Amino acid sequence: MSGRPAARSLATPGRGRRPIAARPAARPGGAGRHTRPVRRRSAGLTPIRAGALLAMLAAVAAIYSLVSSGAFAARHTVVDGVTWTPRDAIVDALAIPPDQNLFTLRTGDLAARLASLPAVRSASISVSLPDEVRVDVAEREALLAWQVGDARYLVDDTGFLFAQADEADQAAADLPVVVDKRLGSAGLAVGSTLDPVVLDAALRLGSLHPADLDSMATRLDISIDDADGFVVSGDPVGWSAVFGFYTPTLRTTDIVPGQVRLLRSMLMGREDHVLRVILADPTTGTYIPRSDASASPGASARPKPSPAATPRATPRATPRPTPSPTPTPRPSRKPSPKPSPKPTE
Repeated sequence: MSGRPAARSLATPGRGRRPIAARPAARPGGAGRHTRPVRRRSAGLTPIRAGALLAMLAAVAAIYSLVSSGAFAARHTVVDGVTWTPRDAIVDALAIPPDQNLFTLRTGDLAARLASLPAVRSASISVSLPDEVRVDVAEREALLAWQVGDARYLVDDTGFLFAQADEADQAAADLPVVVDKRLGSAGLAVGSTLDPVVLDAALRLGSLHPADLDSMATRLDISIDDADGFVVSGDPVGWSAVFGFYTPTLRTTDIVPGQVRLLRSMLMGREDHVLRVILADPTTGTYIPRSDASASPGASARPKPSPAATPRATPRATPRPTPSPTPTPRPSRKPSPKPSPKPTE
């Protein structure tokens, strides 16, 4: 017997047997027959490929010339959107080299540098060929001016003190001013953040106007100290109202509107006679009258016409009763003695 398997024959009814070739044994890891690899001949450098290669080389050369050329160096910086931040501070923070090519400028890194400035909320950087860098700055919005001693700081909606302003600064002239007299506030500076409850109370009180209190004051001064908390004063009328301290849970700032309504009712009709008001809560308050309202300076902020003096009737002297003369006693007449009857004999 040979090593090859014998051919099998397939019988078909009505037909003769035909041999079937044996399938070759499958090898481990492969199946089927082996074919010889076909090696194709390379097409070579065609005109199309040559043109594409030349275009790529030209683009690389153009990019290199742009990057290395001094015609596109940053020479001008345009800054927009700044109010509280000096332009020089923006330029110094960017720190762009004078020979910096605009095509190699990393605008994302420059925007991150500006975001580190206290007054800058965000910034975007763009280039304008051939030599200009444009900077669009979005600064923080000032809602309050917080004064500590002689320094006045600008406060945004998060309580962040982001800049220091001068009293003569027109941009901060219309902001409500809170004078902080607390001992613990001596360390406040640019970069500090106010307590959220203190900020909320300051924003509520800072939004008040004299008309909200039916007051004749020309302005309302707000202060905070360690003894009374928040105090609102009418200038130049001269009264002051103690709003007190606020806490996150026990005495929240939600009572401020009620305190304002109570203060209005206590000032109405008696503002010239009120010296100090203490607002314990939205429904309870007391006031201290002036000792001499007429002698207090600025008792009325608006001139009032003097009322015409009403003539008073001259009181007539009440006649005193004239004492009647004491009657002189007259001597009484004594009756004549009757004669005694004579005795009968």
